[in-house]
Amino acid sequence: MRRSQGYAYQPLTQDPGPSGLGNSSHDALEEENERMADELRGKIGALKSLTIDIGNEVRYQDKMLRGIDEDMDRTGGFMSNTISRVVRLGKGGHRNHMCYMFLFVMFVFFILFLILKLR
Repeated sequence: MRRSQGYAYQPLTQDPGPSGLGNSSHDALEEENERMADELRGKIGALKSLTIDIGNEVRYQDKMLRGIDEDMDRTGGFMSNTISRVVRLGKGGHRNHMCYMFLFVMFVFFILFLILKLR
């Protein structure tokens, strides 16, 4: 597979020993294997560390999303209760409440307008 990716094969030209390979070539191959195994151990360690960091980040993000979900549920319940109260107030027989609320809102906006204008 390496040959197809530009790997140039260069055979060893030393005298073969009893095992078919020379001692020096055997030692060179062993050293290269050890070096490559050390490189692989380093890469595996880096991948393991990266995987652990990703797992920690995923757990943290999941915790944050669950918290946001719970906050949104509480806020939705609070808003639905508030809206139902406002609707009940609006459907009541006293239309003056809506008029008073409208006048109060207009007063607050007028005060805010004056504060921003005088700045």
